Amino acid sequence: MTAFQVPQRMNFSTVAPKVFKAVLALDAAAREGLDPVLLELVQIRASQTNHCAYCIDYHTSDARKAGEREERIYQLSAWEESSLFTEQERAALALTEAVTRLPEGVSDEVYNEAAQHFGEKELAQLIALIFTVNAWNRMNVTTRKTPGTE
Repeated sequence: MTAFQVPQRMNFSTVAPKVFKAVLALDAAAREGLDPVLLELVQIRASQTNHCAYCIDYHTSDARKAGEREERIYQLSAWEESSLFTEQERAALALTEAVTRLPEGVSDEVYNEAAQHFGEKELAQLIALIFTVNAWNRMNVTTRKTPGTE
């Protein structure tokens, strides 16, 4: 049995290189000062929510390289039911879901919980990371970027 191959619609980096480079620069700026494992958890969770197979594949690999444990990666889609995540991680994941599902809004409760676990600058970086991974997700889902490709 062979896997179903979803054809990629376009190579965005080739077709719109200036936009792609700008998003890369935004991505680099958003990562500054954030824990490498936390930022990968956030990016995986947003990508799961947005059904971005490319980004799930990419960030899961990077999470492993950053030292993340397999069981935490496996339980990330059910983080609210898992005991494997710290209070800080839980606050970041709740904020990730709220920002990713923006039409539902970001409640004061979710924002304030994140603000209790992150200083103002770190919280700003986390918010930037979340909206940046959402930009990547939208780019890659729309163009059907194939997991395992660069």
